[in-house]
Amino acid sequence: MPQISVDYSSSLAGTFDRRALGLAINRLAEETIDAKPESCKTLFRQSEELVVGTGGLTGDAQVYVEFQVFPGRTPEAKAALSEGVIALLAEHVTPPSGTRLFTAVNIADIDRESYRNASVQG
Repeated sequence: MPQISVDYSSSLAGTFDRRALGLAINRLAEETIDAKPESCKTLFRQSEELVVGTGGLTGDAQVYVEFQVFPGRTPEAKAALSEGVIALLAEHVTPPSGTRLFTAVNIADIDRESYRNASVQG
């Protein structure tokens, strides 16, 4: 574990290497929260619209990274992971000219008692 989701604005499509960013995030999770390499799964989802405030649609862009992890990581480890991800986003994602880029990270604990997963070989 962790399950990692990266939501990004469609205006950023093609402007960064998702695979390279995903691998960097996975390595960081290994280093900061002792995640097993085979447990790091990063999913990228493109978002079509970003609305900021009450002004309607904007030309701004956002990358939002969410980690779902089992409980037991210290607040310091989670903070280090968040800071590391923000640094990786700054390194890997460059917004188009004239675009403001908002980045955010959230790390949430999974309810261990109710979590289930499965793998099916095709």
